[in-house]
Amino acid sequence: MKAIRIGRAAAVLSVAALALSACGSDNPSGNSGGDTAPKGSNVSGQIKGIGSSAQKAAMNEWMTQFQNANSGAKADYSPDGSGAGRKAFIAGGAQFAGTDSSFKDEELSQVKKTCSSGIIEVPTYVSPIAVTFNLPGVKELKLDAKTTAKIMRGEIAKWNDPEIKKQNSGVDLPDTAITPVHRSDESGTTDNFTDYLNKAGEGAWPEEKAQSWPSSLKGESAKGTDGVVSTVKGTKGAVGYADESAVGDLGTVSLKVGSEYVKPSKEGATKALDAAKPKHEGSKTDLALKLDRKTTEKGAYPAILASYQVFCSSYKDAKTADTVKAWAKYVVSEEGQKAASEAAGSAPISSELSKKATEAVEGIKSGK
Repeated sequence: MKAIRIGRAAAVLSVAALALSACGSDNPSGNSGGDTAPKGSNVSGQIKGIGSSAQKAAMNEWMTQFQNANSGAKADYSPDGSGAGRKAFIAGGAQFAGTDSSFKDEELSQVKKTCSSGIIEVPTYVSPIAVTFNLPGVKELKLDAKTTAKIMRGEIAKWNDPEIKKQNSGVDLPDTAITPVHRSDESGTTDNFTDYLNKAGEGAWPEEKAQSWPSSLKGESAKGTDGVVSTVKGTKGAVGYADESAVGDLGTVSLKVGSEYVKPSKEGATKALDAAKPKHEGSKTDLALKLDRKTTEKGAYPAILASYQVFCSSYKDAKTADTVKAWAKYVVSEEGQKAASEAAGSAPISSELSKKATEAVEGIKSGK
């Protein structure tokens, strides 16, 4: 297991990182400093987290700021992917999980063995999923969900296909073969991207959303966000999907929303999140969201991932409970969200959602 090891203070950070975990991302870490730093809570203890690699840049920033404000804690965070994070958390191998997909009903049942008093699930990281490509001389394209689905299925095989050309008047599209690239590992990014293709693709993507790419489809596979971006960069004509902040100078697609095309952006992701509805209506501790992939809200970017951090409602050890709570409160705070946005390019959750998430994690306690 590949771990990011930090000093004592980082321990707490690591924990939070876990919860956020999800699909892979290669984002550079930043340093917001100033008013994005949390207030010290004098917590101590050892915490372990596993999860999303898409959150890596945000995690690094959160850990740095949390470490600067708190000492006496120690933690490891392994960005092994959303699926690995949830499995480890369910098995009791981590104090929290980071995941780009909310817990399924069967997972909620399984986790009761580890968290007898239930879990707290809060959105902590929101990011546009960019459809990214490597086509020399072309940096931007416009595509609707139906065409995107056909491209990723391999049904549209050339970049100068009529379905692509009619949406990109004036763009010199070459007769280059398209190589779809997908995640090889279980991924929250895949889960969110296939959900978009299924819901908005007008039947062009018949499979239900899933954390694993359909095995029947051709194309190149790569592990984690880093792997997908690297493969697209190294393959002329390739197209893939990844956290927008990780794609660097690769080309990106503006997706059709209503009668317009919208670029992947923090602002567009926030608007799409605002259009979401609660998955568990009335719950004050499970704040998982149902995203509207067919939204026609002006400026909304529908292919987003809403990544969560998942905690037990109570921990046997009081130090662990205090450390996890302190970390969680910082991550969902407006200061924590601002730090992630500046360092990782993520979209901050709204003030209203931040307040609800803070109230939820305030309930973390010791079982003693």
